[in-house]
Parts: sequence; C-alpha cells; structure tokens
Amino acid sequence: MSGKKLSVTMTKSKNGRLKAHQQCLKGLGLSRIRQVVEVIDTPENRGMINKIAYMLRVEEV
Repeated sequence: MSGKKLSVTMTKSKNGRLKAHQQCLKGLGLSRIRQVVEVIDTPENRGMINKIAYMLRVEEV
C-alpha cells in the first residue's frame, strides 16, 4: 500500500458546505472545481475522501 496513489477530482463547489467538509478539501489539497490532485492511499486520506465522497471523483493511479 506504500506506493499506491489516488487521483482525486473535485466535482462540486465547497460553498455552503459544512466547515469540516471544507477542511477535508483543504487537507486533500483541493480548492477549485475540476481540480485534480494525486494523494497517497493512506487511511487518513481515505477517511477524508469517504467523508466528502459526494463532492469527489476518485480513481486509482
């Protein structure tokens, strides 16, 4: 699991969302719609992704 990465795309706006959900986006490095970041597949990142899954598209790299 050390070398596994995930490609995470923000698909919905953070405006009007819960503060905790906005912080998850910030923690993943996302700030704009359609922005794509690659994150390492760790339990911490998976937890943030699962919390805001309705705003993201996730693909394994």
